[in-house]
Amino acid sequence: MRPQTPTLVRALGAWDGALITIGAVLGTAIFLTPADIARSLPHAGLILTAWIVGGLLTLAGALTYAEMGAMFPRAGGMYHFLKEAYGPLAGFLFGWGSFLVIMSGGIAALAAGFGEYLGGFLPFFSTKHVLASLPIGTWTWNLSGGRVAGVLAIAFLTAVNFAGVKEGAWVQNLVTILKIGSLAALAGVGLFISAPVRPDLAAPLPAGFLAAFGVAMISVLWAYDGWYCFALSAGEVRDPGRNIPRGLILGTAAVLVIYGVINFVYLRALPIPVLAQTPRVGEAAAQALFGAGAARLVSAAILVSIFGCLSANILTCSRIYQPMAQDGLFFRSLARIDPRHRVPTASLLAQAAWASVLVLSGTFEQLYTYVVFAEVLFYAATGAALYVLRRAQPQTPRPYRCWGYPWVPALFILSSLALMANTLKERPTESLIGLGLLVLGLPAYAAWRRAGIRRLVE
Repeated sequence: MRPQTPTLVRALGAWDGALITIGAVLGTAIFLTPADIARSLPHAGLILTAWIVGGLLTLAGALTYAEMGAMFPRAGGMYHFLKEAYGPLAGFLFGWGSFLVIMSGGIAALAAGFGEYLGGFLPFFSTKHVLASLPIGTWTWNLSGGRVAGVLAIAFLTAVNFAGVKEGAWVQNLVTILKIGSLAALAGVGLFISAPVRPDLAAPLPAGFLAAFGVAMISVLWAYDGWYCFALSAGEVRDPGRNIPRGLILGTAAVLVIYGVINFVYLRALPIPVLAQTPRVGEAAAQALFGAGAARLVSAAILVSIFGCLSANILTCSRIYQPMAQDGLFFRSLARIDPRHRVPTASLLAQAAWASVLVLSGTFEQLYTYVVFAEVLFYAATGAALYVLRRAQPQTPRPYRCWGYPWVPALFILSSLALMANTLKERPTESLIGLGLLVLGLPAYAAWRRAGIRRLVE
């Protein structure tokens, strides 16, 4: 009798899902992006409106993905949604792009950011502290302390997730609660303390504000990126028909509230012209409200925030590649699930290794700009998959049905298309290169399909 193949364990609830969603979104954006938005949209009322509208559009995405997550409660999330709606090639290209750059590059960027902020407290890990240099032709590769710190953070969180999904979620939840607490402290005091600025939310609207609002919305929507991560862990959610929608929706709604309140505190701390020229808004606002020492505390909060965001991404993104391999569309070894801890250890290792290479090489920033367009293309395609599945699989059980269908998914798709159009306009060369990276997946897909058919024949 053949031994039973180990499977993932359903150990995550709605509370875990909400905290994973919050943790995956809250990285550095809330501390850095407000300056970009203030430059595009120098009006306090419109700035807050943009954050609220962006949150509602993101919530539309969460409602849309929640129906499909409850339909297909399997590890990999969007991989399955796209595969079921459009066929295995669409799912494969999402996984291919995710492993190559989209998800791995995001993990590398977070790890590098963690190293940069850690260097502010421990100089050895500073990005300016060069540990080794290697000339390569006309280019010199530098190994900085910041890159080492990034790789160590990836290694540590990967090891934590080796212990089991409960253990990985426990660490993730703890760090997320810490960063929510730090933001709550900033908001709680910042809302009631005597502030240097009284924001005029009802000031006359500037000329051409609609165009400026649209530009600002691009930065706002990117600040909400990561809200879908809990769907990637759908195969480890107990009572998925209830807990996947609850986790996605509650987590996204909480981020909307956090973003709105924190940005109001920023507007009370800094005049808009100053806000627009301040790249590290969180620290500057804390200093304006509480004094010089507070900026250091905010830097520590940012460090915790990045670490939590990195933890959420390592936990959830590693779940994409195991089902691909199980379907014969990726390296077969990545299909392995550890029989003791019931986690995709091979996927976790492969993800950590490749993300670490990207951190050490320093190429992740350039590569990531190439796939921004492809990433948003997958958002729109996944949103549209709901309409395809409603028509093609009407009999499939739907424990949760998207509220506001068909208008709510349409809003999410339109916002994704607007992001696509802006990305293509602002970065046409990088967008085409990104599509080229996806096209490179076609011969890989054909090779894995042939190998799978050959194994079946044999």
